[in-house]
Amino acid sequence: MHKQRIVVGLSGGVDSAVTAHLLKQQGHEVIGIFMKNWEDDDDSEFCSSNIDFVDAAAVADVIGIEIEHVNFAADYKDRVFAEFLREYQAGRTPNPDILCNAEIKFKAFLDHAMRLGAEKIATGHYARVRKNESTGLHELLKGLDPAKDQSYFLHRLNQAQLAKTLFPVGELKKTEVRRIADEIGLPNARKKDSTGICFIGERPFREFLNRYIAKAPGPIRNDQGRVLGEHVGLSFYTLGQRQGLGIGGVKARGAELKAVQALGQRGVGEHEPWFVARKDMATNTLWVVQGHDHPWLLSTQVQVQDCSWVAGAAPAAGTLAAKTRYRQADAACQLVAPSLTHAALRFDEPQWAVTPGQSAVLYQGEVCLGGGVIAASNTPALP
Repeated sequence: MHKQRIVVGLSGGVDSAVTAHLLKQQGHEVIGIFMKNWEDDDDSEFCSSNIDFVDAAAVADVIGIEIEHVNFAADYKDRVFAEFLREYQAGRTPNPDILCNAEIKFKAFLDHAMRLGAEKIATGHYARVRKNESTGLHELLKGLDPAKDQSYFLHRLNQAQLAKTLFPVGELKKTEVRRIADEIGLPNARKKDSTGICFIGERPFREFLNRYIAKAPGPIRNDQGRVLGEHVGLSFYTLGQRQGLGIGGVKARGAELKAVQALGQRGVGEHEPWFVARKDMATNTLWVVQGHDHPWLLSTQVQVQDCSWVAGAAPAAGTLAAKTRYRQADAACQLVAPSLTHAALRFDEPQWAVTPGQSAVLYQGEVCLGGGVIAASNTPALP
């Protein structure tokens, strides 16, 4: 095997630690880089970057590699956070982790690694890269552990980025990654996986967003148009949201209950939970419905824009599979009128709480083809 200089993004977590170890074992020259992407509240109890760097440095010491601390906070604020706020202010729900991968981890970080003389970069993502010998193209594949596959978050990577990228743990199950970490005595072998948005961490989301977006209260209405309460601002809610609506004690009236049940929602009772179903920016109204399977929460057609295709060109129209959110099984769909920037998806089965601003990602078997940002879906008209 050709020995290479490989720069690994060491996050302080177990996946990137084992990534660095595996590459060192293969005889490569491995350099660790810790990326600092957020510095607005370094002293906050929620900002764990200082702890993460200590963990990453301890890992580098055990593995026997150099580590460099690089600050990408300015890039992050310009390329990721500014877009994040714009989307929330427009009433959509963005996925900053997808943008962070495309703009920071596989752009700013990749550029930095190349300046260090790296031939490749590697991260602890659960995904795989394969070169298709017949087409000469690099393919993005799902990770082998179905419970951990992260190809959804990587779907905006292009040919140039994939050609320079390795995902060693994508070939492993998470249990095996933990076992390797334990075996070689990594200090973070049992460290809990990070959750939440990359720069927000475990903090209460609404509290964080309120520092950047002003509250703009308005009515909460049900599908019959009845006002149930007041929301704090449409930016603070997402479609399908069930918690934090402040209307838990409100019951549907008899006529409303019958109307809901007439729509085919058998078993919907007056104590059923409420879900966010629409955000009407024009009237500053939050629309909610009772019952998980209310028609307003189900879509069979989805429009996507700002597409990014792994192959550099749109796939052919036809039968594929897609996810409209990360924690979701692949759903059969028809790709209709795909172009470099736009496409439509028609699903065989209704999809739940399809959310503008989130990404719809397309698959052909284990191959991730790319995807786009959800712009709209076919849900019934407002009353």
